Amino acid sequence: MNPRLARLQSYPFERLASLLAGSQPPASLSHIGMSIGEPRHAPPEVVLEALRANLHRLDTYPLTRGLPQLRQAMAAALGRRCFGGRQLIDPDSMVLPVCGTREALFSVVQAVVDPTATAPVVVMPNPCYQIYEGAALLAGAEPYYLNTTAATRFTPDLHAVPAAVWERCQLLILCTPGNPTGTILSLDYLRHALELAEQYDFLVASDECYTDLYLDESVAPPSLLQAALATGRTGFERCIVYHSLSKRSSVPGLRSGLVAGDAKFMRQYLQYRTYHGCAMPVPTQLASLVAWSEPTHVADNRRLYQEKFRHVLPILQPVLDVARPDAGFYLWADVHGDDEVFTRALHENQNVTLIPGSYLARDTAAGNPGRGRVRITLVANLAECLQGAERIRAFLTH
Repeated sequence: MNPRLARLQSYPFERLASLLAGSQPPASLSHIGMSIGEPRHAPPEVVLEALRANLHRLDTYPLTRGLPQLRQAMAAALGRRCFGGRQLIDPDSMVLPVCGTREALFSVVQAVVDPTATAPVVVMPNPCYQIYEGAALLAGAEPYYLNTTAATRFTPDLHAVPAAVWERCQLLILCTPGNPTGTILSLDYLRHALELAEQYDFLVASDECYTDLYLDESVAPPSLLQAALATGRTGFERCIVYHSLSKRSSVPGLRSGLVAGDAKFMRQYLQYRTYHGCAMPVPTQLASLVAWSEPTHVADNRRLYQEKFRHVLPILQPVLDVARPDAGFYLWADVHGDDEVFTRALHENQNVTLIPGSYLARDTAAGNPGRGRVRITLVANLAECLQGAERIRAFLTH
């Protein structure tokens, strides 16, 4: 077996299952799950119709590059989202469909990292989506964690990275809006990341899967693509971004997303993907085309999350140290104590499942930035989210 597999840590939900093993919540209370970031809003009917209408296309092997009309729809969607409708992403050389951004987050790292280099590094936020870490380890790179805490306003501090680390860095992974913090990285921050990439010769990969779930309609999160353009990188040099239909369109089971950016990288990444073997099925491509082309449902979906935050926070804030995030569908609450003890006790008392923050982060010399926090996920309908919030308040006040 590949010896690097031994360095992988248990997935957070495996650890959660072990933590809750033997727990016996009240039988009179139905379970409310607020741990997994799996969107549960109804998928857009137009997307489902397109999927059903094209199931007969399962008799065709899909091309890794994807259908030209799908790439065109993706490039147009990025143009609307990032450039005021201008299509600056070349659909033939700068964008590829991927079978969910999870597989792309993993495979991009495998394509980028040169394991023959001296001690290659992948810099990433901490806490973060665990795929970042696993991908780095299996590619033969060392993860370098940037702790995001209240002291840093939950922003990875690029200035805190020693020059010696930047010199070994091959990829900087950012997440904006962040998981689990919901923090939006500013345009100036992203510009600085690109300046570092130019200075030290590495790529910047921006996970923007939550970018359409912002809570203030007047402030859409900036993209790394916008920062590239603002610094004169019209070819989006050193830039890779990920966007997903899972959160944007509430279709996590469709396993559909995109990777876009630097044409030189994308050309080599396409070659990697032809061997990687994750071409998107044609029916999925055609359903995805509709989803990327139809922006109305995205705004409707976003408003559902905004409504949940408006109603849930007044219930929780009097009894729990929790703030409204910039975007996403998570609350990153400080329990001022042991996050594992809190999670198990809440489950036993109220049959509500959260995830300990320490499971989403890694131990560092400065500590585990998730310890003492829990992530509360607002993906269920409003009624269930309200009921979950009421139970958390009852747990904290009795």
